[in-house]
This record gives sequence, C-alpha cells and structure tokens, in this order.
Amino acid sequence: MSDSNRKILVTSALPYANGSIHLGHLLEHIQTDIWTRFQKLRGHECYSVCADDAHGTPVMLKAQELGITPEEMVARTQAEHSQDLQDFGIVYDNYHNTHSDENKALCEMVYLRAKERGYITQRTISQLFDPDKNMFLPDRFVKGTCPKCKSEDQNGDSCDNCGATYSPTELINPKSVVSGAEPILKDSEHYFFDLPKFESSLQEWLTSSSVQPEIANKLQEWFEQGLQQWDISRDAPYFGFEIPDAPNKYFYVWVDAPVGYMASFKHFCEKNGVDFDSFWQADSDAEVYHFIGKDITYFHCLFWPAMLEGAGLRKPTGVNVHGFVTVNGAKMSKSKGTFIKARTYLEHLNPELLRYFFASKLSDGVTDIDLNFEDFVQKVNSDLVGKVVNIASRCAGFISKRFEGKLSANVAEPELLQSFIDESENIAEAFEKRQYSKAIREIMTLADKANQYIDAQAPWVTIKEEDKQQHTHDVCSLGINMFKILMTYLKPVLPELAVKAEGFLNTELNWSNVASPLKEHDINKFKALMQRVDFKAVEAMIDASKEDLQATANKLDPNSPLAKDPIAETIQFDDFAKVDLRVARINKAEHVEGADKLLRFELDLGGETRQVFAGIKSAYQPEDLIGKHTVMVANLAPRKMRFGMSEGMVLAAGPGGKDLWILEPHDGAQPGMKVK
Repeated sequence: MSDSNRKILVTSALPYANGSIHLGHLLEHIQTDIWTRFQKLRGHECYSVCADDAHGTPVMLKAQELGITPEEMVARTQAEHSQDLQDFGIVYDNYHNTHSDENKALCEMVYLRAKERGYITQRTISQLFDPDKNMFLPDRFVKGTCPKCKSEDQNGDSCDNCGATYSPTELINPKSVVSGAEPILKDSEHYFFDLPKFESSLQEWLTSSSVQPEIANKLQEWFEQGLQQWDISRDAPYFGFEIPDAPNKYFYVWVDAPVGYMASFKHFCEKNGVDFDSFWQADSDAEVYHFIGKDITYFHCLFWPAMLEGAGLRKPTGVNVHGFVTVNGAKMSKSKGTFIKARTYLEHLNPELLRYFFASKLSDGVTDIDLNFEDFVQKVNSDLVGKVVNIASRCAGFISKRFEGKLSANVAEPELLQSFIDESENIAEAFEKRQYSKAIREIMTLADKANQYIDAQAPWVTIKEEDKQQHTHDVCSLGINMFKILMTYLKPVLPELAVKAEGFLNTELNWSNVASPLKEHDINKFKALMQRVDFKAVEAMIDASKEDLQATANKLDPNSPLAKDPIAETIQFDDFAKVDLRVARINKAEHVEGADKLLRFELDLGGETRQVFAGIKSAYQPEDLIGKHTVMVANLAPRKMRFGMSEGMVLAAGPGGKDLWILEPHDGAQPGMKVK
C-alpha cells in the first residue's frame, strides 16, 4: 500500500443537470474526495474526475419550461454544481459534462466496437406515445394505477406502494406526466445490447472483490431471473447523441453517462499530457474506481462492465457503493427543512464540519447514514474544537511568548510520540479500505492521549517555576508535534483546517514525514483554527430550507392528492411512538342500519375482540372483508357513537368514495402482532 508506483483513476456518480446539489449528493462526493486526497497524500499518481449528467428527457423538458436550450441549462447547472463542490473542498482534476465532443466520440467508439463484435441487435417494440407532445414516453414520464395492488398515481416502471415492477404498458389508466394525455401504443425499432452474452464474465468479475459482498449477493437476483437484452436507444425528440447510421435514434442516457467518466478523464489527459489509453486498455495495470449510491448499482455493476468488455476495454477495479443520507432519522423532507441544498448549508455552517461528520460515520458498507443534528453539533465541537485544535491552542502560547516561537530540540517522551507514529499504517489501511469511521476513532483516541499528557504535565503551572522552563518547553513542543501528526492523518478529511495548521506549524503536512518531529523549528503565532458550532446556526439552516406546505401543494399537479390535501403540521417522534398499531383479523363485518358510511367490525387481536366502526362502506361489501387481516390503532380511547362503542380505528387510505383501501398486512401476519 505504500508503493508509490500505483496509478489510480477515481470517479463519482454524475450529478444530474436539472437540479441542485444537496446533502445526499455530498455524502458521495465527500467520500470520494477523502479517498482521492488520501491516495495523493501517500504519494500515488491519482486522478479524480466527475461531470454533469446532461442528457435525457427530464433535461430537455426542464429547458423547454425555462425557455432556454438544453445546452444553456447544462452550462448553468454545471457552473453551479462545480462551485458548490469546490466550496466543500471537493476537488476534481476535471469536472466536465456529458454533452461533450469527447463523450460523443467515445460513445460512438464503444457502440461501434460492440456492434462489430455482434453484441448489438435490433427489433421493433411497442411503447407508450404522447399524442399531444408527439413523443415516446420514458417510464418515469408515465403514471397510472399499479396493475398488481391497484394503487393510483404510480410510476411507469414500479409501484411505491407494493414494490412491484412492470412495463409501462401494463399500467391501468396510464397518463402522460408531460401533457396529461392518455398515451397510445406505437411501434418503434430499437437497438439492444446483448447483456446475456456477458453472464459468465460478469459473474467472475462480481466475485473477484470488485464490489462489496452484499452488492454481489444482491445482484445475483438478476442472474436468477435471467439477464435480458438491454434497450440502449431512445426516439426523437431526445436530448443526447444520435446513434451512428440510425437517424432519429439516440443513445439512452445510461449509455453515455458512464462513458462520461472516460470522456472527462480524456478531456483532462489531453490538456495535461497524461496517457489516457494506459488507464483504459484491456491489459492496463492502472486502477479505476467508481463511487456510487446503491440506487444505481445495476447500471454500474452489470451494464457498464459489460459495455466495457464489449468494446475491448478494461473493467473497473472496484465499484464502491454507499447508502443514502437520512436526516434526524427520516428521509430528507422539504417541509421539515431537512432537504438541504449544498448552497443553503454553506450559508450557515462550515463545510469542513460536514466532511468530518460524514467521515466519522462512513464505513465500507452500504448502510444508510443518519445526519442527526444534535449528534452533529456535539461531535464536531467535542472532537475538532475540544480535542484536536485544543492541543495546539494549549501549547502554542507558551512557545510563542516564552521560547521565541521556536520548538525544543528535545523530544520529552519518545515512547509517547512513537505511539502516534506507529498508528500511521493502521490509519492508512482504514482510509484505503474506506473504513473512515475506524480511522477517525483511532485518530481521536490519539487526540485523547495527547490531551491527557498535557493535563498531567500542566505547563500552565510549570511555566511559573524557574527550574521547569526547559521541561515546559519540551512538553509544549511535544504537544505541537502530536498535533502535527494528528493533522496529517486528518488532512484528507479536513483540507482547509490542514492548510491553516500548516501555516501555524510553518511546514507542509505529508504522510512521508509523520515520523520526523519538528525540532528547533520556528512556528508562527497561533490563531483560532476553528470555532464551536452554535445549534442556532443549524436551526437557521433548517428554517431556510423549509418550503411552505401550501406553496408546495400549489406547484403540484392539481390532481395530486397532496395538492388537494397538504400534509398536516409536523409532529414529534414521541407523539407518533404513542400510537400502538396492531394486526387484527376481521371476524365479522356488517352494514350499520341507519348509517350512510359506516361498517361495523368485530376484530380479533389474538385473544381479545374489539368492536370498531369504520367509514368505508362506499368502498367495500362487508362479506368481502371477513377473514382478511388489517391494521388498527389499538390504544385509541373508546368513543361512544350513536350506533355503539367504537374501540379502536381501522387504517385506510385513499381520496374517498370507492377509492378507499384498508391496510392489508401479509407474509405471516398474526392477530395482535405489533406493526413497526
């Protein structure tokens, strides 16, 4: 790992060019940047590239909405994204976009090579077509009723309610998201990449430690179902690259997006005299790593390596998959102010703090990471200000005022200093394996050890004793040297703080000089390196991120349930935790004489029977419900009604009338079982 001859190319998944960078994106870019900075700090030849993902129907339609060309929109967004990333200390050797000459040439090369080798086929398929907009509709631009569970307003490829996947042509009552028109079926000739021909080589690659074990296991589902031909073409109108010798047919965005990694790197290579082919040729000994989120795994771990092999190019050395970001234990929410854009964060908080917090949580696994803001404030204040910076601030004043700003020639405790140096390879190994949280724990253990030493030596006491001057000089100098080592280890995580520390220490921090203490060395006057965070700054950021619920509803499709009935005011988790949801079996269901909307249920809770009235008569015949399982609020106070006592509440959803659905748990649900 200390071999300085490694040649490494690193990429992050491409931000899409129709929206701003937010905290979810930043997790990945920060993870990538830390790893890249670490490799460079270790002396390796390492490059990192990224780009804006410019093509596809959403970009085309968004540009139309704004009254500008897609190219103009991509240029604006690329500038915004690039600036946001730079302001978080995320530095790419090249930040490009996929609507580039390099990408067009490389896409055509990859496609034509695959075609020559017999991996491209053509056939006619039927697709949904918007007759008003005169365009074929991508899956996500069709909504309708799920063919499996009959839930309304579902996407064209999958149901958020039951998780089913299907073809857009299977939707019930499909509607175009673009115009609202009812789509028609229309035939079109499409181009397909022959993915099944790569089954054995993909299996071999997946089991060669190129991806995390849990990802390799998850991808086995694709092989069990049988790999399918991959549709790589889209019909005009489409913002993208036209397929060679196929007028009005365009490369699907997921063809040119990963090729965009190569294109961005080629753009860099041509400007800087780097040998592009030595990284991408089939027999390359260079390393290529992709950092991505788990939602785009199959594109990067099935389609992309197969495309590369089909073009006679090398596969990635590794695809590093991370989980999602939750905030305060829940999905990011615009109404709660936890869907936070990069720029909004930057207006309120130091970007280095987020880098550190994410690093302290990141492992080499695929688990989601929760940004709990109370934990965030406590951790950055305690670790960075209270431990690391505190070491320098406690020692620097004595060096400057009493010893003319020069460190001692002596090392007061050689064994203590050596224990800091000895952790170099353990910490390096943790960074190499993307086990950042482990690296941070080991660094903070050392920081605790340094502070305990300074506490025990009490230089603020010994400085007052005439015969302890040299001892005080030695103690404070050792403190500064321990701080130097800690900041070297933290340099990939906290590049801005490292620059300030280098200015104070009057030396460059390099992994190679960790074992070389500063002796008889001039340091500069200490200035505060980092300020404690006030939670009020976090609250201000959240307030600035909140979107008015009614304003959001006004932006929605008027037929959307949220437009008609916006989400109620936020409750706290403790409020929700009081609700006891239980599985109940419907033993009896009947009409209630004299009631227009009510059905009467006898619900079995597994040893206890409850009578409950529910206003779902318009949607169900009672005899159809007997024997089903449902979910009820079991701890709702009994309510005396005109027709009797209701001892709970049955949960149902829908706009009303016939469109109401009770919750029906399956898969081994038993009466009385608690619903989590």
